Amino acid sequence: MKINLLSCDAQRPDRRAIANCIVEISSNCSASLANELTDILLEGDAVDIEMDDKNTGSALRALRKLSIDYEIIE
Repeated sequence: MKINLLSCDAQRPDRRAIANCIVEISSNCSASLANELTDILLEGDAVDIEMDDKNTGSALRALRKLSIDYEIIE
């Protein structure tokens, strides 16, 4: 499944928690790439990631908990 991370609406976003979440839900993302994607997301640009299908529900819940707006592409 492919999702588009649109923005993060948290008052004080936790960069480390967002990067760890991206690493956990993404099918092929390293820690350094997740940090770069987190920086891009927090600057206000959208980020596309490929997600494992096996844990879709818990991954989307984790994104909502971090106040990340997303849209499902595929």
